[in-house]
Amino acid sequence: MPDTPVVLADDALLGLLLPFWQILIGIFVIIAVVVSVRRLASRGQSRMTTALLVTGSAIVGLAVLGILLQG
Repeated sequence: MPDTPVVLADDALLGLLLPFWQILIGIFVIIAVVVSVRRLASRGQSRMTTALLVTGSAIVGLAVLGILLQG
């Protein structure tokens, strides 16, 4: 079986750019969340309360689902 040479610099540029892309995606997600929260808050107290209850329920549901599927 012949030994194949290992190329370490094959994805060096991608390795350097990966943290940059993650930061860029994170910035866009934060901007989207801030804009959506601002629009939701401008619609009034009752919509904000409903949105918080739905979001909280979704978080609790996903946590319970994760715990149940873990074992």
